[in-house]
Amino acid sequence: MKLVLFGATGMVGSRIATEASARGHQVVAVSRSGQSPVPGIAATAADASDPAKVAELVAGADAVASACVPPRDGSDPREPFLALNQSLVDGVRSAGVRRLVIVGGAGTLEVAPGRPACEHPDFPDAYLPEALAHRDTLAFYRSDVEDLDWTYVSPAAEIAPGERTGEFRIGGDRMLFDAEGNSRISAEDYAMAFVDQLEMPVHPHGRMSVAY
Repeated sequence: MKLVLFGATGMVGSRIATEASARGHQVVAVSRSGQSPVPGIAATAADASDPAKVAELVAGADAVASACVPPRDGSDPREPFLALNQSLVDGVRSAGVRRLVIVGGAGTLEVAPGRPACEHPDFPDAYLPEALAHRDTLAFYRSDVEDLDWTYVSPAAEIAPGERTGEFRIGGDRMLFDAEGNSRISAEDYAMAFVDQLEMPVHPHGRMSVAY
């Protein structure tokens, strides 16, 4: 599979690149810096907010992945992040690629029926702007992207570098917790689940979650 991965140098993106490459897939790592997150992987500098450049880069790909994150410069990230995803979708459409998998946010997962975590009064203020940016973006995919086979992959509430165990659970819109009430996943196991969906999409046109 030829995979074009945007946001490839971040904490999650680099692990997706590593996992996909280890499975024998041809990965093109795209980031603003143009650096390769894994030795031997082709890398290029580009911005996902440029639909024409996106179309150029993904032409002929079997799948496109986005590990892009909302702006973290203190400004309101909702509008820029939504615009970035709209441009990404426009570029993927123009290139005729149908498969798109997106690194999502945990704050959009439901902690009660119909109530995402980001709307709970105890949700941390520090993470709220980014969570709302993901909420708006997920709504965009659900309402406006019917022509692509997209999957939005939400991690657990806590995701950090760790071990690649291969043991995790897959869910839907509800936040998953372990027996101790924790919601967590390593970035390595998240990447495994993410690449699984690229290889065998069982959640097209929807959201899935990954947690221990």
